[in-house]
Amino acid sequence: MKTVFTLPSGEKLTKDKFLKYFERKVRKTTRTNKMIEKGDKILVACSGGKDSTVALYLLSKIVKEARAEVEAFFIDVEIGEYSKINQKNIRKFCKDNGIKLHETSFKKEFGYGVCYIRDSLREKDIKWKSCTICGIMKRYILNKYAKTLKATKLATGHNLDDEAQSIIMNMFKNSAKVLPRLGPVTGIKAQKGFIPRIKPLYFCTEEESKLFSNLLNFPVLYDECPCRVDAYRRQVGIMLDDFDKHHSGTKNGIVNSFLEILPSLKSKYKGEVKVCKKCGEPSANDVCNTCNLLSKIIG
Repeated sequence: MKTVFTLPSGEKLTKDKFLKYFERKVRKTTRTNKMIEKGDKILVACSGGKDSTVALYLLSKIVKEARAEVEAFFIDVEIGEYSKINQKNIRKFCKDNGIKLHETSFKKEFGYGVCYIRDSLREKDIKWKSCTICGIMKRYILNKYAKTLKATKLATGHNLDDEAQSIIMNMFKNSAKVLPRLGPVTGIKAQKGFIPRIKPLYFCTEEESKLFSNLLNFPVLYDECPCRVDAYRRQVGIMLDDFDKHHSGTKNGIVNSFLEILPSLKSKYKGEVKVCKKCGEPSANDVCNTCNLLSKIIG
């Protein structure tokens, strides 16, 4: 039978063997990190892309055995046709797989799409990139709705490539205090009002995730977000791809080394848990990043 993937050890995998290999890896990640517990209600943040769709698919299988439940959540960030196609795809996927889907949009929550927000800030000479704006506001919406929908966990489709990028980005920016918030189960400690995040694809590479999605013919748009062209994360990702190409195992090395020092980082940077004075959501400061950002648009 045709080989679809070759492991670092040199072992060649057929389609069936690869699908089993990938699912076993995700199951092991959820089990060893105690991501799913009996009675959990897991809300999966779905962009309509390959990673979050794969995470949703596998979690929907795993939770049945754990006597938990899973639902999907989609945020329309209003990036023209790109967002419309992703929305259409995730609706089809959830309908075909019998998964309940919740939806909202930046326009509904904030009155503006991400491109309008970016352009409004630039008019005031505030040069925040689309990815920064999108990340801040998505995290706000997800935590808010996870509480409203009574979810006990919030799952994302972050893979090993994403995590390696996040580690290096924060090191380059001298943001050591942010590093303890990373990991398979995010957060430094339990925080009132903050729904724990889990990353079931944590040890899966982007290549593996894309192949899994392709082999199962998921309705997914594989094009990169058009607003990501000048993103800092993209530049770091290209650099790490090049390193990994010439020095195999670079990304794995970054993530595994990070996990060894993560307990020490969490112990050192415990952080003060605050509540935003404007919206009441958890925040590292008196005013959360979302409210701060919105004030810059309105102000």
